Amino acid sequence: MTANTSRQAGPLQGLLLLLPITMAVMGLIVLVPVVPRMMEHFGAVPGVQFLIPLMLTLPALCVALLAPVAGFVVDRFGRRRTLIGALVLYAIAGIMPIFLDDLGAIIASRVFVGAMEAMVVTASTTLIGDYFHGAERERWLANQTALASISSIFLAVLGGALGNISWRAPFAAYAISAVYAIGLVLWTWEPVKSEQPQEELAGESGRFPWGTMLPLAAISVFGGVMFFLMQIQVTNVLAETYDIKTPSQLGLFTGAAGLSVAVGSALLFRRLARARAATQLTIAFGLIGASYVMMNHSPAVQLFTAWLVINQLGCGILLPSLAVLVMAALPFEFRGRGTGLFMTAWWLGQPLSAQLVPWVRGLQGGGLPAVLQVFGIVCLVAAVVAAIRRTAVGRASAANGA
Repeated sequence: MTANTSRQAGPLQGLLLLLPITMAVMGLIVLVPVVPRMMEHFGAVPGVQFLIPLMLTLPALCVALLAPVAGFVVDRFGRRRTLIGALVLYAIAGIMPIFLDDLGAIIASRVFVGAMEAMVVTASTTLIGDYFHGAERERWLANQTALASISSIFLAVLGGALGNISWRAPFAAYAISAVYAIGLVLWTWEPVKSEQPQEELAGESGRFPWGTMLPLAAISVFGGVMFFLMQIQVTNVLAETYDIKTPSQLGLFTGAAGLSVAVGSALLFRRLARARAATQLTIAFGLIGASYVMMNHSPAVQLFTAWLVINQLGCGILLPSLAVLVMAALPFEFRGRGTGLFMTAWWLGQPLSAQLVPWVRGLQGGGLPAVLQVFGIVCLVAAVVAAIRRTAVGRASAANGA
């Protein structure tokens, strides 16, 4: 694969583009330990029991809603320029609650944090697609998923440590994004079309590939639902089914889940990197689906834990598989907008998952493990569809080769 310039991205640029993904994780995780203290501090505010959770989740909601807008900005004004500016503004807005006493003002600052978060995740992912190609791109996108999963564990610990100082202290962690911005100023550049490999420029039509992207967006929404399902429900299943309720015990399970996602993306996905996308999705949906089904048949928490690890390994394969598939379908001019569409589709899976579980439970009338089994069966059907697609593509390739 040949590019049209001698300027070549390496490990330093890859690392600098990986680090901003931790901002999306920080938006929620670092503040979770201080929720009780914030509830107490703002206890006199009407509706505080709804406003504090809203304050926590607003950034993720903004990513889901604003990522397409972020994609347009990225393509229009430049990927690197947008990323650096968004990181600086993210730092400023992120630390503002340290100096604010009005909960409404804090919530407003969180909306701005979410808008900048949408810019950051869209621009950084787009730049990975611009800087790297082929197997290197797959590796860095897999590393992005792994870093996001691992960082959630460390950020939770950091939030707890800072929370011991005061409820305001964890907001100081947002300032780290300004340091990332400095690194990007020093060691990155704005990509141009002439730097892209000739193979990726071939066949470009000058129009946004809606015919390809809409089906990929639909698959991404479905994948997001399956990905976030366990992350949201794991503590509820443990408490309801196995009577595990203490924060320290629940923290061990969520930590194991995060590490399993990282292993799935960093190790297993790399072993599957040469396989077709349909093969990757078949394996990912197969592992996720089978684990959800078997969680309903796990009388002991040890067996549930084994299936939890398998589930998260599948999730670790799923996200980079979809990201690589999307990047391969996007021409340079529309890579930001396409990445924004993908981000919106993926993150919509989070609120949809949270709403679908009680809806399915109401229809079925069973416990959470039985609800997980329903999702598992649907996921296994998706794996079968992906396998059929893999077979069809393989036969077509063989026919063309003949």
